[in-house]
Amino acid sequence: MSPRNPNMESSIYEGSDGWWHGRVTMGVKDDGSPDRRHRRARTEAEVKRKVRELEDLRDKGRAPKAGRKPTVEKWMTTYLTDIASLKLKPRSLDDYWSKTRNDIIPGIGKHRLDKLQPEHLERMYRVMLEEGHAPSHVVKVHRILSRALKIAHRRRMIVENVATLVDPPTVDETEANPFTTEETKAFLEAAAKRPTFMRWCVGVGMGFRQGETLGLRWPYVDFDNELFRPEWQLQRLTWRHGCKDRHACGAKFQRFEPCPPDCTTHKGYKRGCPKPCPEDCTSHARACPDRKGGGLVFTRPKTKKSRNAVPIPPPFIPYLREHKAHQEEARAEAGDAWEEHKLVFTRPDGRPLDPRQDWEEFKDLLAEAGIDDRRLYDGSRHTAGTILNELGVDMPTIMEILRHTQISQTRRYVKGRSHLSKDAMRRMGDTFMPRPEPTTETKTETTDRRAARAQRRRRIR
Repeated sequence: MSPRNPNMESSIYEGSDGWWHGRVTMGVKDDGSPDRRHRRARTEAEVKRKVRELEDLRDKGRAPKAGRKPTVEKWMTTYLTDIASLKLKPRSLDDYWSKTRNDIIPGIGKHRLDKLQPEHLERMYRVMLEEGHAPSHVVKVHRILSRALKIAHRRRMIVENVATLVDPPTVDETEANPFTTEETKAFLEAAAKRPTFMRWCVGVGMGFRQGETLGLRWPYVDFDNELFRPEWQLQRLTWRHGCKDRHACGAKFQRFEPCPPDCTTHKGYKRGCPKPCPEDCTSHARACPDRKGGGLVFTRPKTKKSRNAVPIPPPFIPYLREHKAHQEEARAEAGDAWEEHKLVFTRPDGRPLDPRQDWEEFKDLLAEAGIDDRRLYDGSRHTAGTILNELGVDMPTIMEILRHTQISQTRRYVKGRSHLSKDAMRRMGDTFMPRPEPTTETKTETTDRRAARAQRRRRIR
């Protein structure tokens, strides 16, 4: 009878089934029972190699936990519900959920977490690009998936984060297209005809983000010290179900077949017909009677730096006071219909301005001012940073005004102008190269020139 193996020592034997088997003691399970892992191979050398790999992981403390690993779909749901929701801002969490539902789960959701390979991710990214997704969209999906796998690796659910072995597509940074000084004046002249004139002065002249501008409140406007404190921002968030059975709640809105090519139901949709619902659809929270957490919501800015006070340009002060007086008149006219939110920029009944309508008004003002199409960011933050740079303001000061955390981020918001480059190179040339002396005409001829002409006449003769 062979002696018993010491504790933590592996055993290798040939079974009656013709396979070689290896048993490795990894420790103790959560319930206190021994954690013994099994490996098998056709040859003794192969099973010994597998056993050594498992022992090496055990000795380094990198062995995955015992038990069957969840699928990517199940882990992403757990990660977003229980882990990411504790840290991410609501708008970011909505974006994570959207890309998980639409891209990650359809692409690799059925794979087991410990069986996921780099080739699976690369294939998913290639398909996304072929379907017309922008490289920047694919990179965002890659970052979300990489973060989820990093947490799984940290908790020893997987041996390695395979997302670190994959190179996502290269993204060409979108070039900023800010207003010139002349375009800025034309834009504000068009805006001066509208009640929202000061909203565009704050956005273009101070570089506020759309959400910060629409969420600005009077208690955070300091007229005495001429300061704005953007403590809140207005965002549109996705509704969430408040009921228990989310699938049954939205049953009457669920569609499992794609729309026909000549669909007339969704012809007014800017993004085309919606995709068919999955079999276990839990969407359509907008129609839930107990819906929560969606619609226009006031949230805190993303970073503490974003809440820093910003000086108000002194010429803006009289217009802001006049705007406040007009708002008081509108409040008196609305009476009981007025909804008090203490907002600086409101609808006629006191409700917040809709970001979608605000975006459409920006496009209308571009057309009225005769300016070619731009992004809203180009006409606000990029414009403010670029014009401040043209006025000779140094980069650290621009960073403080735009409330960036890194100066490298500020440099991406500031676009150089060709006329400034030409002027700079002219001054560079004047520094190193002497200017040519002006030529002056003299009526008196020198002796050398008369002698030269006399010599030429003698040669002709």
